[in-house]
Amino acid sequence: QVHLEESGGGLVQTGGSLRLSCTSSGRSSGNLAMGWFRQAPGKKRELVAVITWSGGGTVYRDSVKNRFTIARDSTKETVLLQMNNLKPEDTAVYYCVAGAELSGEPEDYNYWGQGTQVTVSS
Repeated sequence: QVHLEESGGGLVQTGGSLRLSCTSSGRSSGNLAMGWFRQAPGKKRELVAVITWSGGGTVYRDSVKNRFTIARDSTKETVLLQMNNLKPEDTAVYYCVAGAELSGEPEDYNYWGQGTQVTVSS
């Protein structure tokens, strides 16, 4: 079993920045892809960004490219999401995920964090 602990959400004005952090614990998270999905009220969960265990491969949602950056620390157990130039449409609950393979589909991830709220005011 893998436990994912998220931190870093909050309230920010349009154009501001936030950094989300997710640390895995439990069984070894080696070889697990990790990343973030989000869900806004009344909408389906959608990919934000995911990264391979090595950090060499990433997938981003088109609308966050050039604004968000995902990275993995040297231990491979913590994933960071730097979010710049935030927009009201980025408002959602952000969930950390971990799974065996890099994928843009939520059903491909076995492990989910509890979620952290990101609110961008206009």
